[in-house]
Amino acid sequence: MTTQLLGDDPAPDGRGETGVADFDTIGPYRVLQQLGQGGMGIVHLALDARGRAVAVKVLRSHVAHDEDARARLAREVDTLARVRSQRIAPVFDADLEADQPYIVTRYVPGPSLEQRVREDGPLGAESLLALARGLAEALRAIHGVGVIHRDLKPGNVLMLDDDPVVIDFGIAHVVESSRMTMTGLVMGTPGYLSPELVEGGDVTPATDWWGWAATLVFAATGRSPFGRGGMEAVLARVCRGDADLREVDPQLAPLLHAALAPDPSQRPDADEVLMALEAWARGRPVTDVLPQRTRALRPDATRALPPV
Repeated sequence: MTTQLLGDDPAPDGRGETGVADFDTIGPYRVLQQLGQGGMGIVHLALDARGRAVAVKVLRSHVAHDEDARARLAREVDTLARVRSQRIAPVFDADLEADQPYIVTRYVPGPSLEQRVREDGPLGAESLLALARGLAEALRAIHGVGVIHRDLKPGNVLMLDDDPVVIDFGIAHVVESSRMTMTGLVMGTPGYLSPELVEGGDVTPATDWWGWAATLVFAATGRSPFGRGGMEAVLARVCRGDADLREVDPQLAPLLHAALAPDPSQRPDADEVLMALEAWARGRPVTDVLPQRTRALRPDATRALPPV
């Protein structure tokens, strides 16, 4: 069966189809400039009535009346209302009944992790450790209120110096809610979806910790951990655990390889990963703090991306 991927569709081409409007205002918010866009929404920098800078995410016109798109935006509002953390951009306002529904969140005046690495190169040891700690703090806050992000990736992490802020909860999963993933349908971004999610398994916190490890690989290398190519090829590599760690420090590669294992029970937990990253950043062997199953990995077995 062909797998359909939702959640990171490219924006449609053609004027009038993208839903990009020359807004002066969105609701009571005065628009200053566009910050970013995806297949379903556009994010603007705007000012509220008090002159405070905010981020306004508005659905594109071609999906504004789609029930699924509106439900996804409503889910994002509900999810953000649950979480209290400086590592999460909180929601200030929303109008889900407007012709083009929108939500208003804290404006984070920094680039995405993806943009920062593309422009400035991979993170050094201390910055990578700070990123790992900050994202771990965000995930623990998210999981603490029964929410799973499901789409942690470099484009969904904004950077204030070395401090990460997690955004975009449009496909987040509330633990007590019904399953969102159906056979043949995957919500998220190839290369940053856990193997169990791709294969229709249970949505658990392990899904986000796997995405955390994949995001750290990108931050350390500037490469997507499972390479480029067609969606089916990338997802196949994910499910086999064929990570591209060619640019990772050989001392660190076994740790990240283990954290991306297809079987969640074979992955080191977040505390083990953080302790190993700290040891690496201080120039100590990561094997000093790794569990035995991870120590046994051969670094040279994690250095190349096998062909599909």
